[in-house]
Parts: sequence; structure tokens; C-alpha cells
Amino acid sequence: MLSDSTILKHIARQPKRSAGFKQLVREMGLHGHVRGELDQHLQKLVASGQLVQINSDRYALPQSAPDKAGKNAVVGRLTMHRDGFGFVISDSSSLNPHLKSLLSGDIFIPPHLIGNAMHGDRVLVDIAAIRPDGRAEGRIVRPVVRAHPTVVGTFHYGSRHNYVKPIDSKITQEIVIPPGAEIPANATDSNVYPVPPVSSVVEDLEPQRSQRTQGKKKSVDRVLGDEAARRTDWDDLEGVAVDVEITDWPSPTQNPRGRVIEILGRPDDFGVDVEITIRKFHLPHHFPAATLEEAQDIPAIIPAKELHRRRDFRELPIVTIDGETARDFDDAVTVRILPNRNFELQVHIADVAQYVTPGSALDQEARLRGTSVYFPDRAVPMLPLELSTDICSLRPQVERLVLSCVMEIDHRGEIVGCELCEGIIRSAERMTYTAVNAVIEGDAATSQRYAPLVPEFERMRDLAMTLNRKRKRRGSIDFDLPEPIIEFDEHGLMKSITRSERNIAHRLIEEFMLAANECVAQYLESKRIASLYRVHEKPDAKRVYDFEVIAATFGYSLGVGALPIHRVQLKTDRRAAHGTGKRVREIEVPKEVHITPRMYQKLAEKIAGKPEERILSYLMLRSLKQARYSEENLGHFALAATSYTHFTSPIRRYPDLIVHRILKQVLRDSAEKHDGDVPVGVFVVHSGEVSRAGHARPADTDADAPSPWSKRRDHTAHRESLEPVGGPISIEELHDIAEESSQSERRADDAERELMAWKKVKFMQDRVGEDFDGLITSVTKFGFFVELSDLFVEGLVPLNTLTDDRYTYHESTREIIGQHSRKIYRIGQRIRVLVDRIDPVEKKIQFAVFEEPETRPTSKGSRKSRKRK
Repeated sequence: MLSDSTILKHIARQPKRSAGFKQLVREMGLHGHVRGELDQHLQKLVASGQLVQINSDRYALPQSAPDKAGKNAVVGRLTMHRDGFGFVISDSSSLNPHLKSLLSGDIFIPPHLIGNAMHGDRVLVDIAAIRPDGRAEGRIVRPVVRAHPTVVGTFHYGSRHNYVKPIDSKITQEIVIPPGAEIPANATDSNVYPVPPVSSVVEDLEPQRSQRTQGKKKSVDRVLGDEAARRTDWDDLEGVAVDVEITDWPSPTQNPRGRVIEILGRPDDFGVDVEITIRKFHLPHHFPAATLEEAQDIPAIIPAKELHRRRDFRELPIVTIDGETARDFDDAVTVRILPNRNFELQVHIADVAQYVTPGSALDQEARLRGTSVYFPDRAVPMLPLELSTDICSLRPQVERLVLSCVMEIDHRGEIVGCELCEGIIRSAERMTYTAVNAVIEGDAATSQRYAPLVPEFERMRDLAMTLNRKRKRRGSIDFDLPEPIIEFDEHGLMKSITRSERNIAHRLIEEFMLAANECVAQYLESKRIASLYRVHEKPDAKRVYDFEVIAATFGYSLGVGALPIHRVQLKTDRRAAHGTGKRVREIEVPKEVHITPRMYQKLAEKIAGKPEERILSYLMLRSLKQARYSEENLGHFALAATSYTHFTSPIRRYPDLIVHRILKQVLRDSAEKHDGDVPVGVFVVHSGEVSRAGHARPADTDADAPSPWSKRRDHTAHRESLEPVGGPISIEELHDIAEESSQSERRADDAERELMAWKKVKFMQDRVGEDFDGLITSVTKFGFFVELSDLFVEGLVPLNTLTDDRYTYHESTREIIGQHSRKIYRIGQRIRVLVDRIDPVEKKIQFAVFEEPETRPTSKGSRKSRKRK
């Protein structure tokens, strides 16, 4: 199979690490439609910066591309500063060994050497000078990949020309709009269909489908949620948010030029902030016509042949448990007691792979999106409504195709075996977390309403608690950090920011999904099938060291002991000091440190309920690496799991869909059968892992059992016996999917985070002058950040606003201390602040320290805000 990795390896073997299109066709033996695939792969590699297109026919690896930059050329991503200069974060793969030994940090680009590059572009940089401390300065030769073919901003009329000021302050240049380019060509033929209210999305789906099928086929905006009213009669665009396509890139003497392709509305209008965020982060939100046509052509009726070849779970009391506003139900569960008194946990996941086939328009669009994106009042789905809220959604009292994971679990929470198969279910009830929690808590009215299911939920509770105890014995980390939830009134306006509530129903679904994900990962690994894994690597020693320094100020430690420090000298420093008699500066770098998830777990238990719990939990979380997708099984540190994948959300995550495809193919090729007919993957599990020698391991009996992660080296030593030897999807293709999916996940997280920040700023605009209780979450040389206790809103108290004394920042203790009063501001300190000012453009809030008047009665811990007189 042709893949990006295959092409890159072939080009890397060439004498000059470059090759022409015809050369690749000839040497790789490509014929027919595969030549078209090669062209698509090359364009994608150029777009991602992994290749540089030298001319119309020739491609090269970035560090090998002939250019005026010569040997000091590197490729990296440009980050602009609002003052006009920038920094390039270099790709380590593009550095030659000589430069890699000299460089330390990013490459500074002065304003006059930016050229025609813009913020976010991947650029080719010529390094002009490297300072003794390793910092470099250079010039941008040319952009390699443009990050922003479109830019969202506010439109303004000017005396010489009209222009758009980008929303993103790092895109520093205004975009000139020539006469006639102010109004989109399709402004009178909007391709945006109205979306029904939340409550009627499912019920009104069939009428929508028939109406869309009869109409003109076109790309459709399928952002789920109550949309802002779209106007088409814009006669005054001043201050209106628009999306602009760049037609001419900037130069040292000329601003970029562009044309308006979409008019979004005034930034303060309801719903426009979401539209701006979607376009700023370039989230795909228009489903192409071919994708919608495929979705609409999928028959709703399941063929009898398909029903016959699947395991039938339709008579069991299987339920879905989701939030009140959920629209796609991709998991359903039930728990039974077996004759040997063990639990049987059934996790049934929507069989999306049955409908989204490899290479189809649906598949290509799902891969492009990578994940659904969830905003406070709407979502950008990965799959069209026809699949996500209808055919694939496990709606109650409707037959649905599933992939099933049936686990036998003993009373210590150990999974002693599982079966994986294709099945069919009929969900008995669409439950919510609130309703299930009410039943478990003994609410009479709710229990009466769901009387036949009450024993089910009680068994689920018992099993969830058993599984949770097992994970704790293993060392799994649980950070129960509350998240902010924005509440809206009946008019769609924000009325409050509250703490998310997690109850036993959330926990039981979480435990069941974790168990199923582990089982699937271990099954595919035991079969030596190439697959995708959800990996979470061991934290870096430097981050552990930084956390230990802060934790020590609170009197806590992870218990890693004395951290070994390695003192190094930079080659550039040695050269600079040579012959001068000066002492060469040494840098302290933490060595490899022995750290296990149990250390984090024990500290989390120690600080539970303490005033410093939130801040230390947050700092612990920051010390860990980000989880990602990989074709290589590197284990999951936070879960203390040696094998883990994502299997339970194929409606909203592309990697889950890939795992389903692989599993379905393996099951169909399997010789194992259920009832002599249905293919089943049978897997015996002991103590959370497969015995590497093929024998069952006895369950640990200690209350504080050794964490599997503490023996990662032993596991790695035996990993060779489980190296994949094949599978439906090649390792190279899985690598590409893992990289793309991880990037899509980061993009979605950034978009969700930024919109939440924007919502918070809007919410606080009417509260300027009020004072609130808060917690200092971070201290820097320019001030300290405070999070309001009840509202989860963070703002900065600038150092220059502390006027009662002369304050300085002490880096060694991370404290701000007054020179005369010796007053201290430190992380974790409770403080009362005043909302001083709001910057809606930068989405930042500035606080000031609130001083209580002496004559005013104080109330310790008072949360009530008061307007400044």
C-alpha cells in the first residue's frame, strides 16, 4: 500500500534526497490510479512541511532543498509577536548535526527579515548568527507551507482602502480588501441550512433528510446547535466579523490582500463567537456533497442476512447512559451475575465501521476532521447527522449494529476473560447521568419510574466500585478536577458559570469504558495485529523536578527522593571561554528519575480535601505529558496500563473507527466461533495483562499491589514476542493516522479552550468593579494569576498595580515579595481581587488586589461579590 512513510523513505535514499514525480512513478512501479494517489500524497506531504516542492515536478526533504540559505537552512514554524518580530521553532529533523549541537531555543527573526511569511507558517530559515548562549538569529528565506489560506477578522472602511483586522493578534498585518471584494460572490445563495433546535434534532431528522435529498446537492454547514440568524442584506460592514481568503501574500513593503468569502456577523451577536472560532482554527464544518449523498443513501433497515450472522443481545436490559443534551449514543451497557458469582460486563459500541468504509467520501471527511468538536452551545460533528444521531446512534427501542465486548470480572475487579464479537442490540432505555444517580441514591420517584432497571443500576454501581478499587491497587491516577460549565437562559444568553457535577453514574460509565478499551488493546496485541494505541508516556525528569520544587513549598513531595542532577557545559560556552581564563557556565539538567503513577496517586490522596488540593492537582497534571495516538504500544502512564486503546467512541473519534475496522477484520478471520456460527474473539486476561510466556499469572493478593508500570523495562524486554506481524492496515498507514488524529485532537482542544475563554470574558464584562474570592495559580516576573473560586475565571494581577510597596519577583521561591512590608504573594494563596479591566480583543481579564476598608465588617470565606463604590 502506498503511504507517506514509503514515499519519504524512498526520497531519503536518493543521493541528493530529492526526486521527481516521474522518477518516483518509475522506481516505485506505480501504474494506473496509483499515480493519482502518489500526487495526492506528495501534495499532503508538502502541505505538512515534510517535503519541499522545488519546482512543478521535483520534491525534496526540507533540509536537502537547494536554496540560497545553504548549509545553515532549517525548517520550522513561525510564531509572531504583536510588535512585528517573530520566532521560529525549528524541527529537530531539519537540523544537521552541527547546528543541533549549537542551537539552544528558538530562532529570533527581526521584523525586516520576516519577508512574506505570516504567523503559523512553516518556513525555511537561514541562520545568520548563533550567540554563545545558543540563541540564534536568522532570516526567513520563504514559507514552505501556509498556515492560513483564510483569516477571520473584523472589517473596516479606510480612507485609502478597506481592510480586515485579524482576530488573532499574532497575525500582525491588516489585510487589504480591494474594491469589489467586500461582498462574497455567494452572499445571495447561502449554502448554510438552518439547524433545528436541540430538542428536535433527532425527531425531525427524517423530514430533513427528504428535503435535503430533493434539493440542490451542495456543501452543507452541519454545525449542531441553535444558529445565529444569518443576514444577507449587509449594507454596512464596519466592525462586522468576516472570513477572508488571502489572494496576495505580504511582502516587506506591502500588506496581504484578500477577498471576503463569508460574512459572519457582529462579534457580540449571539453565536458569532463560535463561528469565528471555527474559522480561526480552520475546523472543517462543511460536509461535501459526496459525503452527504453517501450518508443519505445508507438504508435504515438492517438486512436479514446481517442480523443472522451476528450475536443477538436484543432481549437483554441494555441501556445507554449519557448527559441530558447528548445526541449521539455510541455506547450501551449491562451487568449480569454469572453462576460462579462473577460479574459479566457487556459493553456494546455502535458499529460505525459497518457504514463508513475505507476510502469512501465519509471516511475521507472523518479522517480530515479527526474528532467531533464540542462548544458550550453546539458541536461540529465528525460524521453527518444521518449517522451520528440516527443510523449509528444506539437510540432506545431501535435495533442497532454494535461491536460487543463481553467481560467476566471477579470480585477483586480482575478481568478473567472477555469475548469480542459483532452483535445487535435494542437499547431498553435512554438514561441520563442524573436519572441513574437518582436511582442509585434511592430517589423514590425516579426509582419507581425505572423500576424494572433498578437492580441493573445497583449491580453496575457494585461493579464500578470494584473496578475502581482494582485500578487504585494498580496505581492508576484519578485527577477529579472540576470543569466549568456555562449555563444559558431561554434566550441563549449566558447566565452563570458553574462547576461540573460528577456523580456515581459518570464514574461507572468511565470504569466500564476503561475496561473495554484495555481488553480490546490486549486482544489485538496478543494476536500480534498492527493497531492504534492511546499512549501516555512517562513524564520528563525536568517537569518532575519543577513540580517537586513547588510542592516542597507546601510541604509535599512525590517521594522520588533526591533528584540526580547532571551538570553540562554548552560547546558554545566552552569556545567563548577558551583562552580567556573565565569559568565556563554549567547548566543543571535533571537525570532520568524513577517515577511511577502510584507516586502521583498517593500524593493526590494525601491532598484530597485540603485547601491546596486544586492547585497541586493542576500542577501535577501539568507535569505529565499529553496523551496521544501511536502505532507503537508505549503503555499509558496515568492509567498504569501496559496496553490501552480508544475503542468506545467511533461516532466522534476517528482512531476508534480505525480500531473497529481492524477488530472486525480480525474477528472475521478468526477460527473461534460462538454457538458454531458467530465469529468471536476469545481472550483470557489475568491481573490486567497477558502473561508474556503464554501462561496465566496469578492475581496479586496484596492490598497495595505492584504497579505494572513500575516493571515497564521487564515488559519492554518481552515486547518482542508481541511485535505485530501484520494486520488489515500497514504500520506506515497507522503511523500517519496516529499523527493526523493527534494533531486534530490538539486543534479541537485549542478551539474549545479559546472559545471558553472568550465566553468567560463576555460573562465578566458586566462585572467590572466587583470583587471576588480567588486562588493564586501562578506567579511570574510580571505579576500573578488568580482563579476566582466560584466562577473558574482566571485573570492577571500585574506587578505594576501593586502600589502599596515595591515588589520584586524571586525566581528561586517563585514568590513576589514587598521590599519594605515583606508581604508575600505565592502559589496557592487565597486572595480577594477586584475585576479591574477587560480586554475583549486579547480575551484577557485584569484583576487588582482588593483591600477591605478598615471600618467594613469582614466575613471570612465570603463568596458574595460587591460592587466597588
